[in-house]
Amino acid sequence: MLWYALGSILVPAIGSLLVLLLPERHAKKVGQLFSFLAFVCGLLLLVGFAADRASFTRDLVTIGGISFYGVTIDALSVLVNFIVVFIGWLICTYSAGYMSPENREHPIKEGVPRFYAFMLLFIGSMAGVVFSSTLLGLLFFFEMTGLCSWGLIGFYGDQKSRKSALLAIVLTHAAALGLYVATAYVFVNTGSFSVNALNELTDTGKIIAFIGILIACWGKSAQFPFQSWLPEAMVAPTPVSAYLHAASMVKVGVYIFARTVLATGAVPQVIGLIGAIMAVVTMIYGFIMYFPQEDMKRLLAYSTITQLSYIFLAISISIYGSKMAFNGAVAHIFNHAFAKGLFFLVAGALAYTTGTRLLPMLKGILNKIPVVGLGFIAAAVAITGVPPFNGFFSKFMIFVGGFEIGKLYPLILVLIIVTILESVGSFIWFLKWLGASVLGAPSEPVAGASQVPFAISLVLAILMVMTLISQYIVLTLLS
Repeated sequence: MLWYALGSILVPAIGSLLVLLLPERHAKKVGQLFSFLAFVCGLLLLVGFAADRASFTRDLVTIGGISFYGVTIDALSVLVNFIVVFIGWLICTYSAGYMSPENREHPIKEGVPRFYAFMLLFIGSMAGVVFSSTLLGLLFFFEMTGLCSWGLIGFYGDQKSRKSALLAIVLTHAAALGLYVATAYVFVNTGSFSVNALNELTDTGKIIAFIGILIACWGKSAQFPFQSWLPEAMVAPTPVSAYLHAASMVKVGVYIFARTVLATGAVPQVIGLIGAIMAVVTMIYGFIMYFPQEDMKRLLAYSTITQLSYIFLAISISIYGSKMAFNGAVAHIFNHAFAKGLFFLVAGALAYTTGTRLLPMLKGILNKIPVVGLGFIAAAVAITGVPPFNGFFSKFMIFVGGFEIGKLYPLILVLIIVTILESVGSFIWFLKWLGASVLGAPSEPVAGASQVPFAISLVLAILMVMTLISQYIVLTLLS
């Protein structure tokens, strides 16, 4: 299993280099090939771990008796790596159709090798974060994902793209200083970079370290007060939005929070309280920002901010002793990646075929473009938690965990009630746009839509299936 984990990191990194060295005409095929090989590594690791549940940590880079980088294989890392490499492969496949001169919104005539190079490097960097057993490793790959996101957000090269890319890297890097401080503090006090060394700190030391970790995580996952970069990043090509800002980059923050809480064991409850309150503040902000949005991608960006708040809330509640809340957080990381990735790719397909992603102009999608209309419906009901789609199961686990702790801590109960109200409000809002955009007679842009490339239709179909079955994968490994 160690080799499968290393393959998930190294195979896409090697592919990234080859994309730049080989002739441009080979970029799409090389990108798809190496992303597929990374997916195979992740799939074999998932199957192998499910068979024997053998969790372990292996130091790989050790100098002077100090581990600088190692690999942790457990249910959390295996599950999150699977979405990293699986959705990474799907995005590279989707991009073979999307990144073309026939794209009505943004005809792509150059820059394809650069796109695939950054995308593959991003997949490898994400896997590096997921498997890291040291804070130094988390920090290194944290910054690598920021570099890749800068290159991908600014892909089109115009002033707006460059400005948005700069905002993203400045805000996430500024927040990363919290992880720098936490890493240095742990090393000074324990002589180790291991994530498990957090457990050796005093309660006061844990509070100091976790404040730094939370700041870094809030920045990467676009939580208040660092949330402004994510909506602006929607200027990127839609495959970038789907991967970085739904399935991958924004999950770095919640993953690191989950990893450090899991490794520490007894985390001071004040960290849980801070995390829970900030999660609900961000959730309310994200929900309020739904209403003025007409650009489909910007609406989905604020939805992502809100859904990540669910995960932060669940991890924070788990600090009070709820295993159900922690498992709900992990399940929501997994399930949300497929649902929101699908939603973003639906937005990309609409922009590709109609030339617009403005919701008031998109009507009668199901009538004219059935596969895209069905994808819209599946993504909307999955994200808002309608059974039997995947979002229902992870949200239910979070609510159960919240009520479990809420019996003893009234403030947590209040926060959970607010979260449930937000969930109902989100359902109503997305149902409104579902009825307005998917059903009925096609509007002029939809009526004149071009044909959806096979690569796009294939990926949408796979993700629709995953919104119905991903919960069984995650629940099997967490049981």
